[in-house]
Amino acid sequence: MKKTIAILCTLVMLFAACGSVSAFAADGQYSVGICQLVQHPALDAATQGFIDALTEKLGDSVTISNQNAAGDSATCATIVGTFVSDEVDLIMANATPALQAAQAATNQIPVLGTSITEYGVALDLDDFNGVTGINVSGTSDLAPLDGQADMLAEIFPDAKTVGILYCSAEANSKYQVETITPFLEEKGYKVNPYTFTDSNDVSAVTQNACDDCDVLYIPTDNTAASCAEAINNVALPAGIPIVCGEENLCAGCGCVTLSISYYDIGYATGLMAYEILANGADVSAMPIEYAPQFVKEYNAANCEALGITVPEDYVAIEA
Repeated sequence: MKKTIAILCTLVMLFAACGSVSAFAADGQYSVGICQLVQHPALDAATQGFIDALTEKLGDSVTISNQNAAGDSATCATIVGTFVSDEVDLIMANATPALQAAQAATNQIPVLGTSITEYGVALDLDDFNGVTGINVSGTSDLAPLDGQADMLAEIFPDAKTVGILYCSAEANSKYQVETITPFLEEKGYKVNPYTFTDSNDVSAVTQNACDDCDVLYIPTDNTAASCAEAINNVALPAGIPIVCGEENLCAGCGCVTLSISYYDIGYATGLMAYEILANGADVSAMPIEYAPQFVKEYNAANCEALGITVPEDYVAIEA
């Protein structure tokens, strides 16, 4: 009898120690925590797509806590720490700092990222091959950077100097800059990087870039996206056009972009969450998913203000 009791106690302790199993999942109810880095249209669209997909699949059997970190990485850590303490069944991390916080907080609870450009860079993974091998998977917002360089050359063939504007604190922005720079240099452009550390110096850095360059490029950068109006208020009066890494940033301050749908990658992340929660899919073996298509788009108002005519295969961004 003592031996039986000891075995039962051990089993109970093992069950309690398993962070990926919760009481909610046992009775057909699931709890999901969303940590979104900052509020701006691209990330908002990804979060909405995730929620829509998951609620369409699970209905009232899923409870979703949607939290926003207001651009602060430390707040991301606090949010995901609460999710871990609450033993949620899955965490969705929207943007790189949120994903990094979730990875640091748990190696048991499944974590899905979205709006992540390059998972190997974000998670500091060596020899990344598309599958993390840990409790993390998700979707990427990476558009073809060589295609964006081609777009810049197509619209601005006479430009000499391209300034790349981005936040130095965002690892995935650095990755995009390092990747697109050789493509632009191969086309004969002089490329100058201009970095800001947070929203406080965006306007000043943008002004410096406008003073020195013929055209600017901004990758998928969360700080820039949240400060698009401030960037536009400097660049447009200066007559400097901007090529952007994604649609919503372009709508705020750009002229053209080769973009993805953030709603669609958020929706795809929600479908991945369903497979994990309802069908027991192993998150560590799920390949990172990428947007299936890319669209050439333009900001009609900014193009008109700057006298830019775009080819017929570009689609106007809806206001």
